[in-house]
Amino acid sequence: MRIGIPTETAFEEKRVALAPAGVDALVKSGHSVFIQSGAGLGSHFSDEEYLKVGATLVYTPEEVYQRSELIAKIAPLKEAEIDLIQEEQTIFSFLHLAISNKKIIDTLLKKKVTAVSYELIEKNEQLPVLQSMSEIAGQLAVQVGERYLTSEYNESRGVLMGGLTGVAPAAVVVLGAGVVGFNAARAAFDRGAQVIVLDRDLRRLQRIENFISKNVTTVAANPYTIARGVKFADVLISAIQIKAEKAPNLVTTEMVKTMKKGAVIVDVAIDQGGCIETSRPTTLSEPIFFDHDVIHYCVPNMPAMVPRTASYGLTNASVEYILNIADNGLSNALLGDDGLAKGVCTYNGFCSNETLAETFNLEYRRLHIFPTN
Repeated sequence: MRIGIPTETAFEEKRVALAPAGVDALVKSGHSVFIQSGAGLGSHFSDEEYLKVGATLVYTPEEVYQRSELIAKIAPLKEAEIDLIQEEQTIFSFLHLAISNKKIIDTLLKKKVTAVSYELIEKNEQLPVLQSMSEIAGQLAVQVGERYLTSEYNESRGVLMGGLTGVAPAAVVVLGAGVVGFNAARAAFDRGAQVIVLDRDLRRLQRIENFISKNVTTVAANPYTIARGVKFADVLISAIQIKAEKAPNLVTTEMVKTMKKGAVIVDVAIDQGGCIETSRPTTLSEPIFFDHDVIHYCVPNMPAMVPRTASYGLTNASVEYILNIADNGLSNALLGDDGLAKGVCTYNGFCSNETLAETFNLEYRRLHIFPTN
């Protein structure tokens, strides 16, 4: 199979879809990999490293798309990239189509593209590709919160995350106890913060207590407890993710108004629309804004802060799925792996994700796949 890796065009996106190790695995399995020159530079992978493992270097995104049957990306598709996609091509990426432009979805359908969304692929009731990025985002959320608690800005609270003898530590409140929330809670606890985690799923809260500490306060989430937690927080981390859907708006403007002056919100869910009513997307170069005297950090691609680690993590999680399709063909791979099939949003001109179809009023069809020889 011919696999293409274009340079990411999203603003300040430095990750690359496959590290050289992933390309090496594909080439050794007999496949051709076309990588755009410079695609790995943001993650400190040189063109020479890709050439050494057998990749073919190309110099324009047009050539990557035209020569490839499968495109491996990271960032959600942009309208300019949609024009490059070929008929009946397969796309692997974090697509986040539930908050996408309908024109992008319409084009995918028109071109009969098989769009596989990394964040929807399942394995053993987990989301393995998304999990790699979620682990990073959870840890980074605490680093970000810790930074903006300091007096770098006059409006900051000037609070040490771990406190000191006789002085209370910062209160870190985490909404959601999934992968992001778990990693955020662990990182904050390790820094000595007072950690409170809210979730509706008591099993997830039990996991926090069992694998981090009984000293992490766990609370069943409802509007009342969320409002109390928001008011108490020095750092509020929203870590809510609902598969294939826009993130729910759990923290209202009125709740934000009750927060301490100079408190920090890190809305990790912003790539799905955000969980905070006052949130809006920001960038790595201009990551924050103030609203009601509260610092808001709302960068959709937080793992791009550590692009080399993130690119390795994504490669480790995704290469087995790309290899499966490349080795066995798309139809056979989807038939043999139900978790991979759950990641397919568009197929053969139809929307194959029911939630997405409902969101955009599209015709929904379940995947009907036939084995190939």
